Amino acid sequence: MTTATVALPNLSAGTWAIDPTHSSVEFSVRHLMVSKVRGTFDDFSGAITVAEDGTASVSAEIQIASIDTKHEGRDGHLRSPDYFDAEQFPTATFKSTGLRTKGDDYVVEGDFTLRGVTRPVELALQFNGVNPGMGHGPVAGFEATTVINRKDFGITVEMPLETGGAVVGDKITLTLEIEAGFQA
Repeated sequence: MTTATVALPNLSAGTWAIDPTHSSVEFSVRHLMVSKVRGTFDDFSGAITVAEDGTASVSAEIQIASIDTKHEGRDGHLRSPDYFDAEQFPTATFKSTGLRTKGDDYVVEGDFTLRGVTRPVELALQFNGVNPGMGHGPVAGFEATTVINRKDFGITVEMPLETGGAVVGDKITLTLEIEAGFQA
């Protein structure tokens, strides 16, 4: 299926690099059926490329070993072959395939690769606009969210609870807060 790609307003043609010091890649997953574990990936990069006609494409890379849930033992387990297998699959990647409007916001369609498995995903996108910046050129802001199923990406470890359910849920919510600076 081909998706018509729309333009984002006020983005100059060229490359907009994701600024990791003013951005975040966060996730949450159900834990023990009653709460959520939240974490971040602290090492990531990416760019938004805007064509002369205003259409945009996105590419991004996340270093899996940079996972941080504020619990060293859990982080080590998440890096292990039980979950992300960070040694064999050190990066997760995203490459957009389309952008469409949805009400006042947008949907970014793309291919997400995690643990060597690529699946199409849709991210709900809010475009927060462009600011002239603080002497280093314009910056653009975005917020994006999606929900993936960990089993779709080969993370199939099961840890059932005696009372039913599992220690870790299947659905993972990814939340991106992105500031990107215009490069040229």
